[in-house]
Amino acid sequence: MMPKFIDTVRAWQTDAFAQCLKRELMDLGKGGLPLAKGVAYGGTVDDSDLAVTVLRSRDEGPAIVAQVGVFFTEIIGGCSCGDEPAPSPAYCELRIRIDKATAAADITVMSD
Repeated sequence: MMPKFIDTVRAWQTDAFAQCLKRELMDLGKGGLPLAKGVAYGGTVDDSDLAVTVLRSRDEGPAIVAQVGVFFTEIIGGCSCGDEPAPSPAYCELRIRIDKATAAADITVMSD
C-alpha cells in the first residue's frame, strides 16, 4: 500500500513544503523507506537515526515529484578481522512522486 502525504500536498508551493515532506517521510517509521535497495556494500539497513534532506522538487501537472537525500547507517556483515558487524555511514537518493488528488506517494531509489 502506498503511503499518503496529505500535509505535503497541502504545503506544496509554500515555505512549509520541505519540512512537511521530511516529517511525513520520517513518520513512515522503521522499514518504511526502500533503503535496502540503496546500500553500497550489501549490508542491512539501520534506519533508527535517519537524516533527510530535500534536494529538489517540481510540479508535473497531476503530481509533485521530489528528490531527497537520506543519510542512514548500513550494517556490514562480519569482516575477516573477527566477524563482528560493522556500522558504516550510508547515503542514497529517493524519487518521490506524490499524486496531488489522492496524496498517494510512490517512493523509489534513484540509481546512479
